[in-house]
Amino acid sequence: MHTHIIPRNLPKWTEKFGYGDFIYLSHREDKKADMMQGGKFFRTIKENCWDEDLRMNEYKEFNTQVQVVCTIPVLFSYWAKPKDGLEVSMFLNDHIADLVTRYPKNYIGLGTIPMQDTELAIQELERIKKIGLVGIQIGSNINDKNLSEEQFFPIFEACERLGLAIMIHPWQMMGFDSMRKYWLPWLVGMPAETSRAACSLIFGGVLERLPNLRICFSHAGGSFLPTIGRIEHGFNCRPDLVAIDNAVNPRDYIGKFWVDCITHDIDLLKYILKMQGSDKVCLGTDYPFPLGDLEIGKFIEESDLSSTEVEDIFANATLSWLNLNKADFL
Repeated sequence: MHTHIIPRNLPKWTEKFGYGDFIYLSHREDKKADMMQGGKFFRTIKENCWDEDLRMNEYKEFNTQVQVVCTIPVLFSYWAKPKDGLEVSMFLNDHIADLVTRYPKNYIGLGTIPMQDTELAIQELERIKKIGLVGIQIGSNINDKNLSEEQFFPIFEACERLGLAIMIHPWQMMGFDSMRKYWLPWLVGMPAETSRAACSLIFGGVLERLPNLRICFSHAGGSFLPTIGRIEHGFNCRPDLVAIDNAVNPRDYIGKFWVDCITHDIDLLKYILKMQGSDKVCLGTDYPFPLGDLEIGKFIEESDLSSTEVEDIFANATLSWLNLNKADFL
């Protein structure tokens, strides 16, 4: 329920719009492609980032039939002019919708929206619903604004109304420029970003005001669940700083949202399962990127988790989060 995909060919939006560091792909003879950010190299990706048949064959190796796909966060383009951001979102969403239409038993789609403009974001949410996507992926912050900002609430409200699920993915990691060495933004910043998003939605009262909103926090919720004791203690000892918009204990929300299982550590996963319940822990991979679980659930199959817990993680929790019927994929 957490994989990333990109169209094989992207427009050169930087040239079209006349500004910005929009991503495009420079394909190579070795079947890889360089992601270029404006005119600068960003990273090299393999063909399993865009080749839907190759992806399905790689999944078969791990007895996996269905993958939930969403864009790569660097393509969010929240910094762009709103109408340009909308155009980027529509292009990416149309690509995923086409994929879902052609392979309805293998692909489920999450869209992206221009979070920098509330009206345009809701407009694209309405269209996402019509073209067959079941939810959206958004970043852990929007141009360094927390998700608790009131300007984002109508977007969450629209997701609840439309029955669209939300996956929150860390990006634009805090402290990025001051800790580039040792890959620390990905190892330290990402877990912190996800906790930042969870705390913002809880302390800001978004989850309280929208109890039917179906949110999943990627990477097992980042550092939120492992540090819930500190978060709760802060809520209790300094309510004048923490509980100013929502008087409900943050611990009370555990089990009311979903997380994926990307821990790379069975003992931590068992802790997550104890906190959340197996019906709220989904099979995430972050495929096809190397920091993900590219042996799709192998560490779970090799564990002593019960068959019920495994079945929940491998299918039931994701179906519940996305409000889908298992029979539609058999």
